[in-house]
Amino acid sequence: MRTMPGILLSILCTLISCAPESEVVGLSVDPSSLTFAAEGGEQTFTATASRTLTLVPGEDWAIVKKEGQKGNTTTVKVTVSKNPAPEERKTKILVVAGDEKKYVEISQTARPVSGGTLDGPLPAGLGLGWNMGNHFDAYNEGVSGETAWGNPKATQAAFEKVKAAGFSSVRIPVTWLGHIGAAPTYKIEDAFLDRVAEVVSYAENVGLYAIVNIHHDGADSNHWLDIKNAAKDPVVHEQVMAQIEAMWKQIAEKFKDKGDFLIFEGFNEIHDGGWGWGDNRKDGGKQYKCMNEWNQAFVDAVRSTGGKNSDRYLGVPAYCTNVDIAIDSFVMPEDSAEGRLMLAVHCYDPYLYTLEAEYSEWGHTADASKKEAGDNEAYLKSVFVKIYDNFTSKGIPVYMGEFGCVNRATVREQAFQQYYLKYYAKLAKTYGVPALIWDNGASGAGRERHAFIDHGTGEFCSSAAEAAINAMVDSYNNDLTLEQVYNNAPK
Repeated sequence: MRTMPGILLSILCTLISCAPESEVVGLSVDPSSLTFAAEGGEQTFTATASRTLTLVPGEDWAIVKKEGQKGNTTTVKVTVSKNPAPEERKTKILVVAGDEKKYVEISQTARPVSGGTLDGPLPAGLGLGWNMGNHFDAYNEGVSGETAWGNPKATQAAFEKVKAAGFSSVRIPVTWLGHIGAAPTYKIEDAFLDRVAEVVSYAENVGLYAIVNIHHDGADSNHWLDIKNAAKDPVVHEQVMAQIEAMWKQIAEKFKDKGDFLIFEGFNEIHDGGWGWGDNRKDGGKQYKCMNEWNQAFVDAVRSTGGKNSDRYLGVPAYCTNVDIAIDSFVMPEDSAEGRLMLAVHCYDPYLYTLEAEYSEWGHTADASKKEAGDNEAYLKSVFVKIYDNFTSKGIPVYMGEFGCVNRATVREQAFQQYYLKYYAKLAKTYGVPALIWDNGASGAGRERHAFIDHGTGEFCSSAAEAAINAMVDSYNNDLTLEQVYNNAPK
């Protein structure tokens, strides 16, 4: 017979043997993602687990700290700094408990780009633009002419259709060679100036911003804007300065009553024939000094004419309109009007693809044997990052006076052309750099074939040209991110 103490002991042993072990709580996080505004701030998430938690932060702009614990649940505070860039940024916080891992995704919206929007105030209102290239800038035997390089005369209808295609601005390059009188007045031929003014009115009539410049007068130091010899000879430099003053006073006087839709751009791609790799690299900055003084002379001449020119927006180019050279040498002129100057640069990178057509594809999905080596997208993006870091973020407006990509023959090549233009347009929008595509009217496909819109009729030059322009305009205006454009590259 079992005694009472024995029975109690048996029951107690049974209870002990059947008791559950301490319950293990698996790792969970709530929420699994946090989104911050560009201004930054603080938010929290909770991590629940019965084991000790370890936090592994991501990028240093997101700081994590345990704030408190209640039972198995720990509150974690995330502090995000202000986003200085015009792009969304993302990182992940790793939460570890034993052999379990969870991620909390952190995203922060882009810093807003200052200025207006498409069709808004300058300079951002320049938006996406079109160059009427090889038109007034064309010349033969030292005399410029509207049809000298094969383009038809411009018409009002063409400008109407440029506007309808989705552009906000037009650049009207003008070479004045052969229409300039002798020193010291350098009188510009009335008929030629009147025709330029007539075409400018085409832009005004349809609500397009217009940029007028002095273009091939400085081509390769072969004409009167001779920076190669001006840098060597003070007499030449002073002669050029005098002609700049005389020329720009006349041009400005002609348009002094025109509103803000009209912008003057001092010069085009001024260089000594070496496209930025000539004597400018070894003359101790003499050419750069000339360029900065020429820009100052341009600004002073325009402002001196009064009227709307007193505070008209002016485009001031860097030497050879090169971004890297601008960073090293460009000096913004002094101006009697506040905040009315814009730096003008150009970028056709990589030119062996965009201009020479030595490569037929571009980007991370391209055939390696048919593209420029390296990370194509990262390189192009780096140009805009430089512009942002060195100029835009410091309150210096910048516009891309020229960019482009020649037309292609096959469907696959056209797909990569469209992708390049999409990516470029999205970079321009993301970084707040208005950009104007080069259109020289040269039909066909291959080297220097940039025909998109007929300068006379306004019709698209081909179905491929129409597809390229539509792709670019859509990319500039749609809500896709740069990453999404990248992820939709041709296969």
